[in-house]
Amino acid sequence: MSTGNLFNKEALKKLKELATSIDFAMLATDLKHSPIDAIPMSTKKVDDAGNIWFLSGADSDHNANIQKDPEAQLFYAKPSDMEFLSVYGSASITKESAILEDLYGKSDDAWFEGIDDPNLTAIKFVPKTAQYWDSKSNKFVSLLKMAYSAVTGDKTDLGETGSLKV
Repeated sequence: MSTGNLFNKEALKKLKELATSIDFAMLATDLKHSPIDAIPMSTKKVDDAGNIWFLSGADSDHNANIQKDPEAQLFYAKPSDMEFLSVYGSASITKESAILEDLYGKSDDAWFEGIDDPNLTAIKFVPKTAQYWDSKSNKFVSLLKMAYSAVTGDKTDLGETGSLKV
């Protein structure tokens, strides 16, 4: 693995690329207590500033946790493509109708009673720091590269890892 620490625009581009291609993240809240509270969330949008947006129920435990302490962590994993992303930041909750309309899709009807559901909220996650691992190839190719290295003793580039400073 090569190391590629990225900053500013490059970091935002990598963050957006991985978060949108992986889609689902485990949102961990209540980080000061063990065990942490972690639930799967579908990424609705990564905006130009790098903020990651989700839809959530106002009555959920994670919304309550965010209101007590906004510090949160996202864990993205796509093992089939050997892509991983861990993002630490702060979260806030909004019921602003323009934001909800922008994020809401037909598939969200499975959890909410439409855009006017009083339980509908959006979570804005503002990244502070992130760590990524990206193989640049799928799992099968990565396994072949590892096998080649094991047999020949030659090092092969398995992808890159690094920090994102956004």
